Amino acid sequence: MNIVIIEDESAIADTLIHVLEMDGFKAHWFNTAGAGLAHLKTKSADLLILDVGLPDGNGFELCKQIRGFSDIPIIFLTARADEIDRVVGLEIGADDYVTKPFSPRELLARVKLRLKSIRRQAESTSEQGQDVLRVENFDYFRGNIALGLTALEFRLLDALLKSSPRVLSRQQLMDFSSMPSEEAYERNVDSHIKSIRNKLQKVEFAECLKTKRGFGYYFEKE
Repeated sequence: MNIVIIEDESAIADTLIHVLEMDGFKAHWFNTAGAGLAHLKTKSADLLILDVGLPDGNGFELCKQIRGFSDIPIIFLTARADEIDRVVGLEIGADDYVTKPFSPRELLARVKLRLKSIRRQAESTSEQGQDVLRVENFDYFRGNIALGLTALEFRLLDALLKSSPRVLSRQQLMDFSSMPSEEAYERNVDSHIKSIRNKLQKVEFAECLKTKRGFGYYFEKE
């Protein structure tokens, strides 16, 4: 599983990378808010360890930006111990809060706890029936079959499913999916939709992704 670390202190990052990789995780480290945000917008990840104090921004503000396009579990890592900071962090969408100095093993246990909770939720959703698409680790599944979506394809399909059966224009899809500026043109949306349809074929949902000529696209379960 992929863990993203956004932390400007290299010594702390090295410790985290070591303990995570020793336990079988893949760790990706970024020392600025901008670099970490760019990665999360284009790559899938299973959990984020986020420092509050960063050289180019505030972790609280970064968390709010991430929550605009992702529900990835977030564990704040900070030198701040005040209760108000912990409360603010949790209220804006963080899942846990660890104060420096910390035990790497304790943090690892918290990481595992959050990931275990996600797996339980996914299993519960799966038990509700096989005739639905469910989300897990930034991909969509039918039963145990994963679509294998890219990060951008996931955001496009996620927008269509959450808006179903409302029609979304190409511009709305570009906006909802935070499509990178260099890719943000309408015909590129068509290309991604075609790829999503191809991937939906293996779970027999391709016909549910429909085109409203002259308007855009929508998802309708038949």
